[in-house]
Amino acid sequence: MNSFIRVAGMAVLVMQAWAVPMVAQAADKLVVGVAIPTATHSFTSGIVWWANQAKTELEKAHPGVKIIVKTAATAPEQANQLQDMLTVNKINTLVIFPIESASLTQPVAQVKNKGVYVTVVDRGLTNTESQDAYIAGDNTAFGKLPAEYLAKSLNGKGNIVVLRGMPTTLDNERFDAFNAVMKGHPEIKILDAKYGNWNRDDAFKVMQDYLTRFKQIDAVWAADDDMAIGVQKAIAQARRSDIKQVFGGAGAKGAVKKIMDGSDPQIVANVSYSPKFMYDAIKLTTEARLKGEKLPAKTIIPSVLITRDNAKQFYFPKSPF
Repeated sequence: MNSFIRVAGMAVLVMQAWAVPMVAQAADKLVVGVAIPTATHSFTSGIVWWANQAKTELEKAHPGVKIIVKTAATAPEQANQLQDMLTVNKINTLVIFPIESASLTQPVAQVKNKGVYVTVVDRGLTNTESQDAYIAGDNTAFGKLPAEYLAKSLNGKGNIVVLRGMPTTLDNERFDAFNAVMKGHPEIKILDAKYGNWNRDDAFKVMQDYLTRFKQIDAVWAADDDMAIGVQKAIAQARRSDIKQVFGGAGAKGAVKKIMDGSDPQIVANVSYSPKFMYDAIKLTTEARLKGEKLPAKTIIPSVLITRDNAKQFYFPKSPF
């Protein structure tokens, strides 16, 4: 019996001695697929830029790691890319910024079921069992902070129109948080809320419709700085002077510069939601996988109200966003 224990103990020691090189060897074969939207507007341009920054830095720091960045213009294209990365590139880790929540949930689940570690960024899936980790900005604060700011600046009275993003879980979180604040201000009326798809041209069309239908609008929650540009263009063309504020979102450098300079009376505040979280998600996931660790199930990066007092902290002129 004692000899058996000694032999077993020696076997354990041998296994432990080999454990470190085996982990290192496995780490050397880490292949990370990064699936993100095409740069159709400034925010997604920032997503693409930060993803490639992460690829460059991590592959340099860890020569055995391969990071494959793929961009897609549509949800079906992104779903097809997932299959290609799995079968052709042999990824064992996926960091995905889904173009849409519902339509990407099953394709991501299929990848996870093949043993791939999955980190979802920003636009959550409709079934969290399809992911290992979720990293995003604070979407509740993204809706809450603008609502509180607008309610205060309007002294609790007035008409607001809203431009939503795309049908995603994060947009629902933002809109629900905005509405929750406004329920406490019954004299503020939300005239309508339509999707502008985080796109300045679509936002321009939505705002044109609002301007035609509503004769008195006091403020606009555009919920995105690109959409805010389209909104302001429509207001200018219609020569409307009733709209005092256009509150965008995400802290694009153009909007932050206006707040810093005080050069645009309609753009006086914003809320942070930097595309840098794409870089953070790739870096955190890669480094955790190299250590054989898992990320927390959810990591939320705080959103902050941006005003003239703190705008300099959020101004990054070299970034595309």
